[in-house]
This record gives sequence, C-alpha cells and structure tokens, in this order.
Amino acid sequence: MLGVTASSSFANGDISNQQPRSAAEFKETLPPIGYVTFCAANSSECDSYGLMEAFKPDLLALTPELWAKLHRVNVAVNAAVKPVSDEELYGKPEFWTYPSTAGDCEDYLLQKKRLLEQAGLPANALRITVALDENRQGHAVLTVTTTEGDFILDNRRDDIRLWDETGYTFLKRQS
Repeated sequence: MLGVTASSSFANGDISNQQPRSAAEFKETLPPIGYVTFCAANSSECDSYGLMEAFKPDLLALTPELWAKLHRVNVAVNAAVKPVSDEELYGKPEFWTYPSTAGDCEDYLLQKKRLLEQAGLPANALRITVALDENRQGHAVLTVTTTEGDFILDNRRDDIRLWDETGYTFLKRQS
C-alpha cells in the first residue's frame, strides 16, 4: 500500500507504511448558510448533490498525476485571488461566490472545487469543510477524499496537508 505521511513527503516520492487517515463522520449536519444561498443563486453548480450516490464520498486513488493536479490548482487559485473579507468586498458578513481577483476562504474553495471538477474529478470527492483555525476563528477549506486520507486545500498555504496536520479543529464537512 502506498502511504503518505505529509503532503511534502508524497511530492518528494517518500513512501511509508502508515495507514491512510480519513476524517471520521458522525452524523448529518446542515450546510453552511452561505453555501445554501450560493446554491440558490447557482443551482446548476450544486445539482449533483441531490443524488443519493453523491452522499458517499468517492475515494480518489492518490497518484502522482492527481497530486500534481491538486497542487497546481491550489497554488494557482491562491496566487490569483487576493484575500479580502466579504465585509470589505460586499458589505456583508457572509457571501459565497466565485472570486474574480479577491475573496475570502470560501470563495477560494469554491473556485478550487470548480476547477477540479472541470478537470474531471468527481464532485463527491471534493468536500466543503468548516473548521476553526489556530486562532479559533471560522475557516472554510476544501477536503479531497483519497485512498491515502483526506487532504486539505487551503487558501492560507500552498502545500497540501492531511486534515489532521493542519492544526485546525474540524466542525463539519459536506456529506
């Protein structure tokens, strides 16, 4: 079995015998209200979530090609979008949308999710996740479910880490 101990380890070809690490799921929870509003305004972007098979995450085989694709998208979106709060951009505390040149954490994750889906990744392997950061502030990231664990694409860093290596407290993940 191919094991991954950290994002940089896989990128450098380091293979270990460690078991995959996926985040535990406990029960259903309501989606973030900002995502509900986003889907109401962009229904075609959220259609796949009405299907029963969409509730079980796909586990993508973590190949070097997939890793490179995830890294390319994460770095490209992080570089293209300037971090700005919804309050500054839209005069609202919460507004989910695709960013043009600026946005906050959920805007980054929506753009990454869209680009990865356009590149052929299944929507149900790309999970919207809400966490508390190291300062106990709300933060949204994109989780990619793989055979080697759940990896986090984060607007605060270009490296991709396993969920339990982020330092975040995870509150809920799209199911």
